[in-house]
Amino acid sequence: MTSRVLDVPLPADFRPAWGRGNVQSSYFMTLIEVHTDGGLVGVTAAEARSETAIAIDRFVTPHLIGRDAAAPERLTRILQDAEILGPPVYCIEIALWDVAGKAAGLPVSTMWGRFADRIPAYCATGEVRSPEQRVDDCRRILEEGFKAVKLRFHSEDPRDDIRVVEAIRKALGERIAILVDANQAGLAPGLEGHRQWSFRTALEVALELERLDVEWLEEPLPRHDYDDLRRLRDRLGTMRLAGGENNHGVHEFKLLLDRGCYDIIQPDAVLSEGVYQIRKIAALAEAAGRLVAPHTWTHGLGLLANLHLVASIPNTSWFEFPHDPPGWPAADLSQILVEKPWIDADGCLAVPDRPGFGFELDRELVERCTVERFGRRD
Repeated sequence: MTSRVLDVPLPADFRPAWGRGNVQSSYFMTLIEVHTDGGLVGVTAAEARSETAIAIDRFVTPHLIGRDAAAPERLTRILQDAEILGPPVYCIEIALWDVAGKAAGLPVSTMWGRFADRIPAYCATGEVRSPEQRVDDCRRILEEGFKAVKLRFHSEDPRDDIRVVEAIRKALGERIAILVDANQAGLAPGLEGHRQWSFRTALEVALELERLDVEWLEEPLPRHDYDDLRRLRDRLGTMRLAGGENNHGVHEFKLLLDRGCYDIIQPDAVLSEGVYQIRKIAALAEAAGRLVAPHTWTHGLGLLANLHLVASIPNTSWFEFPHDPPGWPAADLSQILVEKPWIDADGCLAVPDRPGFGFELDRELVERCTVERFGRRD
């Protein structure tokens, strides 16, 4: 198993709403490759730097060497237990299923009983912008073919964020579906640049958004505040609550479902749990009458892995497609890929038909952006 940390440049400064005043000019990811005796190589990546590569070397690689990479279910417990000693390494399950798909000569979603060939995508923005800017953005987003947009709520006064939704509704009416992400479930450590919503604030904002015909409100409260999440959901009529990207493990998602916290759960195959384990979560959600709409804002490999995931289940919703130029256009999330995913004329993403997850790496970019290397091929 080999890992390398990449520092991938962005075309312009990006100011993430969730970043406590942070200004990004690049993003880090750790590319991981699982090499097999048969010559097949499984690919994945973490949304992290050297801490993940070190954890893989210490807590994962020694237990995978000599095992069958095309039998991921036998190895899942190793990945889950590794989190006891270091950062999450759930993303490795993507590489194992990539090997399994390549060994079978099939796309992973086909191996899992593909339900759909195309998935409707929404344009996920990442910055807080003025009403005037976002109206202009939404006009462009419609012209690009999207049918839905997700806005970020992170102003000091939530009423300023609500004015953005009002402006879009006034300018564009019902031509575009609107989703809102409050990013209250969990943030990078720090004391500045974030004001935690109270239950009262979350309720007041939710009722205003419901009045404006918003489709869902994402992460309105801390990720483990199960009681208030359920209480908030019970107070709403037409608008749905979504969340879960900051929760970990099948057990936490079962708890979110059992406690009735969300209408839509949002695990991520890079961050939350193994990609096949999320299919088990999706089955629990289906039985409970809930939907699955994965978080995908990590990198192009995570985007495609989550796309295969939702293409194999019946209870999915809008698919997150990060795209907020000039700082974070969609192509820059997927710089590591030769073919950059993009929507078709109907605003949908097509599922790749190549074996495995269909990753085709831009090796020149990988070499150019590599800043650290770990592991070795034995």
